Amino acid sequence: MPNRARSRFLPGRAVALAAASALTLAGCVSPTAGPSGRYAAPIGNAPVTGNPTPYSAALVCLSEYARQRGLSAPRIAVGRIADYTGKEESDGSGRKLTQGASLMAMSALAKAGAPLVERYDTSVSELELKYANNKLISDQPGPAPQGPVDYRKIHAGQVPGSDFYIVGGITELNFNIRSSGAQFDGSKTSGTGFGGTLTGNLFVMNIGLDLRLVNTRSLEVVDVISYQKQIIGRQVGVGLFDVLGGNTFDISAGEGALEPLQLGVRAVIERAVLEMMANLYGAPGPQVCLQSDPLESTTGLTGGYTPAYNNTGSNNGQTRDNPSRWNVNRDHDVPNSRY
Repeated sequence: MPNRARSRFLPGRAVALAAASALTLAGCVSPTAGPSGRYAAPIGNAPVTGNPTPYSAALVCLSEYARQRGLSAPRIAVGRIADYTGKEESDGSGRKLTQGASLMAMSALAKAGAPLVERYDTSVSELELKYANNKLISDQPGPAPQGPVDYRKIHAGQVPGSDFYIVGGITELNFNIRSSGAQFDGSKTSGTGFGGTLTGNLFVMNIGLDLRLVNTRSLEVVDVISYQKQIIGRQVGVGLFDVLGGNTFDISAGEGALEPLQLGVRAVIERAVLEMMANLYGAPGPQVCLQSDPLESTTGLTGGYTPAYNNTGSNNGQTRDNPSRWNVNRDHDVPNSRY
């Protein structure tokens, strides 16, 4: 068959192939729920992992330094650490930066072994205090009894106070501090035949943070820290095109990566908290980590906890940052017969 005749059938074959592919993809979704009770099985099987920054290990080390030397930190509360950049997405979907900086600071303080008291969201405690004041709450375990029971007492001084609190905000978000790029195009001078393009771009942005540590009793600002971190992104693309028998074929592919912006916020918060806690512990510097002993620790890369029982050496605290633990698909200690 001549090339001209063959070229007339190529578009039709391409349409048929595209239609078959679309039907194949549509077959993954059913309008009727299957035996599992789902229309489609969700994709992805990545396990839950810790979310550390390069400063998380140092926070845990600082906690071990204090524990080994019997150092006690003051009780700390976290107030509002707001996003003061005012930057929002152009499509109106929300802010560009996380609104959970206060929560990140709490996690950082827990990694450093700081005694925390809740001041950020006290709605449940305030409601329970109101119920207890009206003699509506009982501490008796099990279902609520039908007859009268002893009610929860309110004692003076039962809520521990904070010695210091942390407040501040994310104060900078600067796009495209510097960028660079290159592009290459090549093809035959006749405009037919094989050709290609190659592009590459790099760009840098940054975020900034200002935190302060305040004495709760006197409202004296005892520590102020300002940090910034740069974020890098890249884009690489390649394209190939060919003109064959009057038909144009264009194939392109690309790859892009942006250092996680919100993880950058967490990193500057953890660095600031690290410096503040090192000051409160009286640690001279990173050299205190040279003889760290994490045995029976209640802190880790995921935060800190108070053991419910006296079993620190055998409970699950040391495996919290293990991505395979408790995962029915990755941990052989968890039976999956019921799933």
